Amino acid sequence: MFLTQLLLRNAFRHPLRSLLTLLGLVVAIAAFGLLRTVNEAWYAGVQASSATRLVARNATSLTFVLPISYAQRIRGVDGVSSVSWANWFGGIYQTERNFFPQFGVDPASYLKLYPEYVMSEDEKLAFIKDRQGAVVGRKLANQYGWKLGDTVPIRGTIYPGTWNFTIRGIWEGRDAKTDENQMLFHWQLLNESVKKRFPKRGDSVGVFIVGIDDPSQAATVAGRVDAMFKNSLAESLTETESAFQLSFVSMSEAILVAIEAVSYIVVLIILAVMANTMTMTARERLAEYATLKALGFGPGFVARLLLGESLLIAALGGAMGIAVSFPIAAAFGSVVGSVLPVFEISATTIALQIGASMAVGFIAAAWPAWQMGRIDIVNGLRHVA
Repeated sequence: MFLTQLLLRNAFRHPLRSLLTLLGLVVAIAAFGLLRTVNEAWYAGVQASSATRLVARNATSLTFVLPISYAQRIRGVDGVSSVSWANWFGGIYQTERNFFPQFGVDPASYLKLYPEYVMSEDEKLAFIKDRQGAVVGRKLANQYGWKLGDTVPIRGTIYPGTWNFTIRGIWEGRDAKTDENQMLFHWQLLNESVKKRFPKRGDSVGVFIVGIDDPSQAATVAGRVDAMFKNSLAESLTETESAFQLSFVSMSEAILVAIEAVSYIVVLIILAVMANTMTMTARERLAEYATLKALGFGPGFVARLLLGESLLIAALGGAMGIAVSFPIAAAFGSVVGSVLPVFEISATTIALQIGASMAVGFIAAAWPAWQMGRIDIVNGLRHVA
């Protein structure tokens, strides 16, 4: 109890210095958490991938298409349980800033392969029956204030014109990692328009989504699919859904490494600031620590006093930094929702924030505490004069 009271008094003996140190800790820990969350958000699609889904695309590039006729042949591959397909649409809602993913899909087979998109059976049926219908994620609907029955105009960029879709369903993610920032509509509607304008580009899809029975046979099944279309005009490249998502992440790998490096540099900077603060504190109290040793307090008590003060400040700064991380992340997530649809601070990030703040508090005071524990009583008391 005595030690606790002494720590509290000493920690705020110089209010301005303590407050500035706390402010630095809050900013550093919050920035560390935000940068870590950005990194994790890039990998959210990979983490949310299903082991029972494969993705088949054109082997040349994702910008090239595959014939829809491949679907029937893929269904016959041993180990395949179901097949669906999707086309990237790339439209814009109202202004250039209102961008979010839109896909033309085969409603019945696609939703069957994505059980993490949770919505009522009535909504699913309404979507399947309405060729102008669309379903959207809850986050997207909340962002634009959409509700069931609303008509949403999307201006096409790849496919020209204004496309009007009626909201027939709003899905909730099964867990926090499920993307709720997409719109799905009927591929057949898109295909009919393409065939009218560009007959040779019709009856083609961007990717096939392949459901498999046994995740351990993913590589084998993928090989069977690709072997079937080898030496054709449109060869396929089939991979697990996680590998498909990683191919996008790898394009930004250098940026992600840089962001992670910056997150640790921020912690190192505040460590240097904290170490300077604790060194100044130790020098100012040299005579006090010598007096404590003269009164019979051992070197361990003196060292604990300085370490405890540093850890107390670090704990307070870390706690406040973690607390402000949540509203900052929420505000940041609302701005970058179309790019990083799953933007939440994870338990791992919180644990790292706690560890970083405690490490800063301990390391910053370790050397001054060791020095004060070994201080010579006579030299320390002479410092009074």
